[in-house]
Amino acid sequence: MSSKPNDEHGAVTPKELREHVEEMRADLGETVEGLPAKTDLKAHAAEVREHAAATAEELKSKAVQAAHLVQEKVPEPVQDKAAQAAEQVKVKVAQAGELWEEKVPEPVRQKAAQGTRVARDNRGTLLTAAGAFVVLLMFWRRKKG
Repeated sequence: MSSKPNDEHGAVTPKELREHVEEMRADLGETVEGLPAKTDLKAHAAEVREHAAATAEELKSKAVQAAHLVQEKVPEPVQDKAAQAAEQVKVKVAQAGELWEEKVPEPVRQKAAQGTRVARDNRGTLLTAAGAFVVLLMFWRRKKG
């Protein structure tokens, strides 16, 4: 706050005290008026949501534009080949699934499904371990060669 003005003898006059009290009341009033805005979590969350939605929409728009640019630059024969390859992959995956269902015993399928669930649940750990393995492999190859 502001310092209290003193007269020649260091004493504060009643008028100065009243002015100081009024100034402090005004400052306190401004502070109290500003508190609800700072503590309104719902409004703040709504602002964050709106900002996130706007950012997501902007990124989606940029991704669509980039996809269109890439699609325009890729020659049509290449696009056709990619579509044919994708269709062939779908057919082969379906055939592999049918073969899996026919040939693999039920207990093995259950264990495989369980392993898949565990891998999905621990994806981050598995990726970290795989990354560490690749780094170690690189160091080993560098040291050897």
